[in-house]
Amino acid sequence: MSANAASSKDHKVKEPQPGQPMYGCEHVGRLFNQDQATINMSIQHYKTILRAIFDINPILSQTAKSMDGQVVTSITPTYLCLQCPSTLTDEDLSKHGNRKSHRFYVESRSGALYCQMCDDIVWDPTFEDLRLKKLGTGSFFGSRKRKHEELFAPDPVKDAPQYISTNTTLATCKANGLRGIYNAGATCYQNVVLQSFLHNPILRNFYLSDGHQSGSCDTPHCLSCAMDDMFQEFYASETTNGYTAANILSGFWISENKAFENLVANKEQDAHEFFQFMAEELHERNGDGKRPEIGSEHTCNCIIHQTYYGKLQTSTTCQNCGGVTNQAQSFLDLSVPLENLTQKRGKKNLTNGDGVSSTRTQNSVTLQECLDEEYIKSDKCEYRCQNCNSVQQARRQTSIKKLPNVLSIQLKRFEFKQGRNDRAQKIETPVQFPLQLNMLPYTTRARTQDLKDNYELQRSCTYDLLCVVVHVGDMDTGHYISYCRVGDQWFAFNDHKVELAQKSDVLNAKAYLLFYIVRSLS
Repeated sequence: MSANAASSKDHKVKEPQPGQPMYGCEHVGRLFNQDQATINMSIQHYKTILRAIFDINPILSQTAKSMDGQVVTSITPTYLCLQCPSTLTDEDLSKHGNRKSHRFYVESRSGALYCQMCDDIVWDPTFEDLRLKKLGTGSFFGSRKRKHEELFAPDPVKDAPQYISTNTTLATCKANGLRGIYNAGATCYQNVVLQSFLHNPILRNFYLSDGHQSGSCDTPHCLSCAMDDMFQEFYASETTNGYTAANILSGFWISENKAFENLVANKEQDAHEFFQFMAEELHERNGDGKRPEIGSEHTCNCIIHQTYYGKLQTSTTCQNCGGVTNQAQSFLDLSVPLENLTQKRGKKNLTNGDGVSSTRTQNSVTLQECLDEEYIKSDKCEYRCQNCNSVQQARRQTSIKKLPNVLSIQLKRFEFKQGRNDRAQKIETPVQFPLQLNMLPYTTRARTQDLKDNYELQRSCTYDLLCVVVHVGDMDTGHYISYCRVGDQWFAFNDHKVELAQKSDVLNAKAYLLFYIVRSLS
């Protein structure tokens, strides 16, 4: 290309309005006071970036490659380098700048210019003029204001339903609950449980429809009010920055629930215990105020019971007279042991409190096999039979009398050995779990009814995976992350970081807690 042809394409720095600065900051000023080729390249690259943000599928500008080469799609803003084709996460921004001496970036949501040396978004007349033109008219050419008639006149082609459906893409994030939660000091075990609540559609609908009247609640440090505030923040605001769950944290620390007072410590705790604590607290604030008794068939119509509670039935059959005794009790979640099943498969893969692996055997089991052990097979026991009026040998079998709307399953990965040297171990055995779970074989009705061709019954017992909580690392210094499904897409939540996840990431995770929602509701 000739020099004259190139000069006709030269970009000019915009003249400022009276009272406005010439440049967004002194560093942009230095950029624009270099040679014309540098100015042309900077402005042309800025236009290219704006087209990528506003014209192409918006998820592309949210996809970055980390410094170790891993591709990550984040719901929080990424930064597109003005001086090279790199797209960077917030964490890699300074590393890239120091390594490449590149100091200017474009924020992937708004197209605003970020100066690394100022560590702030800067308003520059030249760049801002291009950004506003792109937002207003979709073009960088022409500065006239479009007439009202032009902007709002009907277009027979573009208003056609087929055109709209063909050319519409889902936004990467609106007010759909996709936000991380800041770690307030060893609180990742709380964050993963709160994310499971936030992406539970039953709880979401309850709180967003004023199910808990926080405005008229006079309970000090009410955790249900704090939950209500959190749901409003996540679903009424389009921000994707991390959330500070200060009200929930303070309500948790001030709680008088002595059963969980061991959780109130500034160190890593058990996510399962925190889930139980929150369920009890929210039940007390929204239900009959009575704490569910272990082993009882407690009934309540509160949102927590409607969501998580089911009923178990234990049938004890006397081996002498054949008499059967049934006992029902409510359950919040199903705790499934891994120890016995992994022992049957061979050596367990254990990690002790120091993070040292006892064995390296990876004998995987399936979730269905774990459930079979608890809710299909029976075991021997002794009990006093009323018919025989004496202690007799018996067989005891537990089944699910009533399934909950959201099924919570704990895979018991933590072992506590009591003795002269009390010690704790973590079972690292991989457990294969499905995206769709059929719970019909574990129900009481499966023992007593002909289930062939009973479509409605089978459908009422089919569950879809909603959330997975994972414990990574050893007992004392481990970390919790979670995966939650939003529509058909999975996201990984690591405290305040939220990233797009694949189904394979979810299914290959070593789950600790699993949350399934009944298909008729999902």
